[in-house]
Amino acid sequence: MAYNQAMEEIRRGSAEIIDFERIEKLVKRYYETGETYTVKAGFDPTGADLHVGHTVLLQKLKTFQKHGGRIQLLIGDFTAMIGDPTGKSETRKVLDKETVLANAKTYTDQVFRILERDKTDVFFNSEWLEALGAAGLVTLTTTFNVARMLERDDFEKRYKAGQSISISEFIYPLLQGYDSVALKSDIEIGGTDQKFNLLMGRHLQRVYEVGKEQAVLMMPILEGLDGVQKMSKSLGNYIGITEAPNDIYAKTLSISDALMWRYYELLSEKTLDEIAKMKEEVASGALHPKRAKEMLAMELVARFYDENAAKEAKEAFDKVFKAKQIPDDIPEVSVEKGIWICKALTEAGIEPSTSQARRDIKQGAVRIDGEKVSNESLTLDNEGEYVLQVGKRKFAKVKVGT
Repeated sequence: MAYNQAMEEIRRGSAEIIDFERIEKLVKRYYETGETYTVKAGFDPTGADLHVGHTVLLQKLKTFQKHGGRIQLLIGDFTAMIGDPTGKSETRKVLDKETVLANAKTYTDQVFRILERDKTDVFFNSEWLEALGAAGLVTLTTTFNVARMLERDDFEKRYKAGQSISISEFIYPLLQGYDSVALKSDIEIGGTDQKFNLLMGRHLQRVYEVGKEQAVLMMPILEGLDGVQKMSKSLGNYIGITEAPNDIYAKTLSISDALMWRYYELLSEKTLDEIAKMKEEVASGALHPKRAKEMLAMELVARFYDENAAKEAKEAFDKVFKAKQIPDDIPEVSVEKGIWICKALTEAGIEPSTSQARRDIKQGAVRIDGEKVSNESLTLDNEGEYVLQVGKRKFAKVKVGT
């Protein structure tokens, strides 16, 4: 029974699994003998913070930890300085080592909000890739040919469009695959956009005669709050796992009812049976969809903080949005008289940029003292205090001086 439940949880939400039979054997062996197996997941620390889209993979790793998997958390400090070309229309900018290591430290601090430390081994691929040397790298390049490399969708498109592809970008998938050789991984998981690189690990384990070929499990890319494009900080449609509890809670409640079930499947620790029952209750009217969304929001806050933080976030949200009150602890900022509204919004920290502020004004999402702003050229010419608001959850008090 435990084994069957394990396999159901492992399959849950996955987009594609290659060599599922191998995963079954590894998990079955664990339940019969207690022997563990390794599950690799690589992260290039090209940014400092994680959002819940990243945690789709982390949740799956946690599932493997429950069922005998020892996680190989690979920080691609070496490969991050090359940059993963997946899905990019131009050559990535190279990051310096200091930035990469700082991001890596932030990553490892954040992932243990989800993963169990004692069942996780952290590796940095510079350990073996720097030792590979020029001769080893040349040998590695002989294991794959250019024609096959150009079969990769993004490379093919760029090649046909006459766009630049650097040699280093061809080397990147080989280096990622070589990580699986060095770690002798049993399973590797990643997003669907990583399929080419994940399969490279199987290929190179065979070439280098590791004695195994890793199974591959791919998870779908999580849609952002808009329900259309993938979750991304650059698109502003994300929930950061280090954001304030109130923000995590409010952002989760902002998703559509349809998207809520997608988030439940990929992010929640509720069982599939529990989620199916909730769906039935919502469909029958026994459970209001907003209440189901509140439970998801509280679960996410509790995961990244604790139960008390989740309870307080709900109370704060209810106070603001049910009683139509302004939060007590909104940020305050002093600005000069005559400041442009878009600049005031950015200085108050509730808009990331003046261009985003313009877009939000055009969409009717900006208010001053509760009144909708429609003029994107507006300036605050009168002294006094104003409450600026973006959407339903961002507030700031602005003091306009002389």
